[in-house]
Amino acid sequence: MSIYFQQKEFSGCNQRVIHGFFGSRGGVSQGVYSTLNCGLGSDDNPANVRANRITALRALGLDQTRLHNVHQIHSAKCVSIHSTKNVESDADALVTDQVGQTLSILTADCTPVLFQGQKHDGQPIIGAAHAGWKGAVAGVLESTIKEMCSLGAVAETIVAAIGPTIGPNSYEVGAEFKAEFIKVSSDYDQFFKQEDRGLFFDLPAFCEHKLKKAGIQQVFLKTLDTFFHEEDFFSYRRATHRKDKDYGRQISLISIC
Repeated sequence: MSIYFQQKEFSGCNQRVIHGFFGSRGGVSQGVYSTLNCGLGSDDNPANVRANRITALRALGLDQTRLHNVHQIHSAKCVSIHSTKNVESDADALVTDQVGQTLSILTADCTPVLFQGQKHDGQPIIGAAHAGWKGAVAGVLESTIKEMCSLGAVAETIVAAIGPTIGPNSYEVGAEFKAEFIKVSSDYDQFFKQEDRGLFFDLPAFCEHKLKKAGIQQVFLKTLDTFFHEEDFFSYRRATHRKDKDYGRQISLISIC
């Protein structure tokens, strides 16, 4: 596969919005980080990670000096980017209406969700969210939508694209995990499937459900299982099963041109 993929329908919503969901191919890192590890929080050589980030940005024709990221903590917190300076915040989502600024999210099984919408005058607003199960339950997707609207986005114009994430046939969980969801809503039972080999959770479908409940009518979802497609994606769960010392992180990018 290419080092990134795009949701064609999402791209077609606004020609001024550029996005890409990247995998593990095309970089310079070695070993368990092979090769496009973009996670500075890993124990990879920081110089390699920075080179990989530049590779990803260049692939989309984006300015390498205007990359924004946050310290992801599995929360519902979203921050707004108003200038070229990175906010250096503990959060799990970012939004902006600034031309040329690139928002980034790192994942390794959690769900990357990219957003775009428009103001009343047609100007675009974008967002990016890191939706692990904790953040998704806590409301990180809803927080991103709310923050986009606070910048002037018309709610009805917001659309979302769900990127590579652990799939429903790979995310085995325990009964106590399911119980945490059912405490919040019995409706969440639909995202769990009991099989002979265990209990499984459908994280991308859960994120899609949360988005639609929040009023997003167009959610573009491409099923790419980060755990299963080991040649193309990093996976925290796969690394844990193999008892690897660490794992790489793939990056998802979105920008207004």
